[in-house]
Amino acid sequence: MPAFNRRDFLLHALAAGTVAPAILGSTSSAGQASGAGTLRVPTAREANDLNPWKYSGLWVVSSLIYDPLVSYGPGGKIVPALAESWTVSNDGLDYTFNLRKGVTFSDGTPFNADAALWNLKHWIGQSDHSWLSVSANFEAMRKIDDDKIGIKLKAPASAALIELSTINPMRFLSPASADADGNYVKPVGTGRWVVVSSNANGTEFARNDKYWGEKPAHDRLSIPVIPEGRSRVAAMRAGEIDMMGGSFAAKISPQEAETLKTVPGVTVVTDMGTDTIVLGFNPTRAITKDPAVREAISLCLDRVAIAKVVMAGYADPTANLFPPSVPYAGRREPVPNRDVEAAKQKLEAAGWTGDAPRQKDGVPLALELVISEDAVPGSRALSEVIQSQLNEAGFGVTIRQVDHVTRHDDIPNMKYDMSLFITNGAPYDPHGSITIFFLSTFTSGTDGKMFVDAEHLDPLLLKALSANEGEREAAYQAVLDWLRDNHAICPIYHAKRIWAHTERVAKFVFPTTEYEMPDKGVVLA
Repeated sequence: MPAFNRRDFLLHALAAGTVAPAILGSTSSAGQASGAGTLRVPTAREANDLNPWKYSGLWVVSSLIYDPLVSYGPGGKIVPALAESWTVSNDGLDYTFNLRKGVTFSDGTPFNADAALWNLKHWIGQSDHSWLSVSANFEAMRKIDDDKIGIKLKAPASAALIELSTINPMRFLSPASADADGNYVKPVGTGRWVVVSSNANGTEFARNDKYWGEKPAHDRLSIPVIPEGRSRVAAMRAGEIDMMGGSFAAKISPQEAETLKTVPGVTVVTDMGTDTIVLGFNPTRAITKDPAVREAISLCLDRVAIAKVVMAGYADPTANLFPPSVPYAGRREPVPNRDVEAAKQKLEAAGWTGDAPRQKDGVPLALELVISEDAVPGSRALSEVIQSQLNEAGFGVTIRQVDHVTRHDDIPNMKYDMSLFITNGAPYDPHGSITIFFLSTFTSGTDGKMFVDAEHLDPLLLKALSANEGEREAAYQAVLDWLRDNHAICPIYHAKRIWAHTERVAKFVFPTTEYEMPDKGVVLA
């Protein structure tokens, strides 16, 4: 199974190299443009390779070009896209998709059953894509008629439709934009936008007037590359961009959001996040294997203060692994009050006594917290608060800050006591995070595990991952209850989604997930 983590890949895959500037073919005669009809939205990194079957491109850009079979709607509801309807057999093995009639790629090539199957054959069932349950469990596909296809699985995959709603490698390229061997040549999809040019400086789009759904209200979209946050803030001050934000486009920090609030004509908008910052434990270490120690750590954390001070209020404190914006997120647990005295009593009862660091059988209560700003932005400030709060109960905590490469060697190889993790968010949760971070038999090779217990937790995870729709809510709740009852993890906060826009944007609509660029519903003044 390949080493892959969706969130981590998107944040870092483009940082390791560059792609030579290239002008891409377009079915539109329009060149680069700016003005009243152009929406300008920066990204922190270049779009890179826009091949929809590979993982090297920037997904927020790919989402503008290529459509999925089904879309991920608010709250995780699956809604029609290129498939206008679908059925799933009672045993969860056979999926039938009724394709939308009359759809063409932006180059005029028909989207039909042949084009759909041609695309699917490039990834489904292949080992490089086995991180997707719909691919790992794939058995066969077939053309039923020109507007209907079937996909058969070897085993039920409860996340199959959600996975088919995501971006690479699930979306559809025009067969006419490939070479004689079926290899990608240029980015042509059925989406709302047509690529005019794409290079290290940015990507320029023209509206796809052949689009099957509601067309954009503006006729141009410009996505300049502005790597530094301060430069993006300056560009917004100068009126050079119209809006910015998003975890995978051009993330706004809480401090930058506060700065932007002071800029005349700029509006900062927030929404409930879909991911969670979690303090995870190494269950193979003697100290963190003790549930009393883990409970004491949780009692030491002042989640409310962390959300208010470290995140400047741009976060919701939590005791839940998933926010309510994620399907099957479970019952809302009350946010624990910080109680250092109760933490001390738990430690005393477990045999940890004396002054800081406490000791038990001659072993000091000393823990190493491994952090990486690359993996979890803001983790340095957060780790220092955690260190201070744990010290009050008699813990000795040292912080080891590492780079991206070191973290993704140390954490999977259990070279840590505690570490900060971030869940995948919509549309990959809850199934994505419980698989990657908790299932002992799954190895992503990148972010490692928040906690594992093959004997007790794995059976609950496997039941949730294979449950039918009627059983799924209870199955996921059983997983969340086990994690809570065993103090296996310490969820800390759900970061808010942050975007900012100028007065040129008359209407802003949050995208359903952070993996997509806000486009649908946005209106220029």
